[in-house]
Amino acid sequence: MNSRIQQILDKAVDKNSLSKEEIIAVLLCESSHNDVLFRAADLVRKRHVGDAVHLRGIIEFSNYCRRHCSYCGLRCANKDLQRYRMTPDAIYQAALDAAALGYRTIVLQSGEDLFFDADTVAALVRRLKKLGVAVTLSLGERTYEEYRLWRKAGADRYLLKHETADPVLYQKLHPDANQAGRLDCLSWLRELGYQVGSGCMVGLPGQTAEMLAADLLLLKELDVEMAGIGPFIPHPSTPLAEAAAGTAEMTLRMVALARLLLPLAHLPATTALATIDGYGRTKALSCGANVVMLNVTPLEYRSMYEIYPNKNRADSTPAAARRQFEELLAGLGRPVAEDVGHSPKSKFQRTVS
Repeated sequence: MNSRIQQILDKAVDKNSLSKEEIIAVLLCESSHNDVLFRAADLVRKRHVGDAVHLRGIIEFSNYCRRHCSYCGLRCANKDLQRYRMTPDAIYQAALDAAALGYRTIVLQSGEDLFFDADTVAALVRRLKKLGVAVTLSLGERTYEEYRLWRKAGADRYLLKHETADPVLYQKLHPDANQAGRLDCLSWLRELGYQVGSGCMVGLPGQTAEMLAADLLLLKELDVEMAGIGPFIPHPSTPLAEAAAGTAEMTLRMVALARLLLPLAHLPATTALATIDGYGRTKALSCGANVVMLNVTPLEYRSMYEIYPNKNRADSTPAAARRQFEELLAGLGRPVAEDVGHSPKSKFQRTVS
C-alpha cells in the first residue's frame, strides 16, 4: 500500500474532505489500492447511513425529448427510436402497483417532454402523494415556477444530473443548452426545499481525472442529498456512437470517493453500472452505495426508454425483480429500508408559499 494513498484515505474517513489533488491521486492510483478504498467507503457508509438499502420504484413514462444531448439515445434527432407517452392514469396505476409491492418512493422520469405541462405533472404528484409515498421527479430543466408548483403539489425530491463539471466538455455534450442554466436549475431546486439529486457520467470522451475530481467537488459544494454516478455507455444513434465506454473500475472509485466526501448522501448503485458489469450493483453496494432504483415501468414500454443500449434488457415483472433483489440483499446481509428514505442530513417538511 502506497503510504500517500493511505494517508489520503485516512483523512477522508476522518474529515470527509479532500483537495482536488488528493482526489486525483486516488483516481489514478494502482488497482491494488481498490480494496482499501472500497473498505474505507463502506465503513463511512455504515457509520453514517447504516446498512439498510432503499429500493425506489422508477416509472419512465415518456421517451420524447426536446434536447440534442450528444450521448443520449432519447435525443430528439434520433429517428430510429419508437416514441411513447404513458397516460396519467397509466402512470398512476404503475405507481399504485409499485406501492402495493412495498416501494416507499416513486421516481417519475422522462425525457424533456413539454407535452406534460406543469399542471398535468402537479395533478399527478398530488395523486401519488395520497399513496403515502415519497415522490421524486426527474424531468430535466424546467422553469422556476414549474418547480415551485410541483413542490407545492407535494414533490419531495428532484434529480437533475450536472453530467460534467467541466464547462467546455458540457457544451460539447449539450449543443442546445449551457452549464449555467443547469446550475441555475439546481439552485432553484435547493431554494424551493427539494431534496436535490445530481451526478455525473464517468468515462466521457475527453474526460480527465481532473474533471472527475471537479465533479466530486461540485457535488460536495451543492451539498446534494443524492449523487448518481454511472459509466458513460455509447449509443449507436448518437454522435458518440464510436466512443469507448467508461469502465466499472473508475465508476466504482468515483462512487467510493463520493461516499467519503458526502457521508450523508444517498448513493445509488446505478443501472448503467449493472449494464456494463453483471455484478456492478453488488460491487457498488460494497463501496458506499445505499440505494437501488428498480424499474416498475410496464413491460410494453421498457425497451423504448433507451438512453443507452441494453438499459432495460431485463424482462422480469416488477414483482419478480423486487423479489430477486430482496434475495440478493439478504445474501449481502443488507436489509431493505422500511421508511420513505428522506435525506438523513436535514428535515424536509418545509412548505412552499
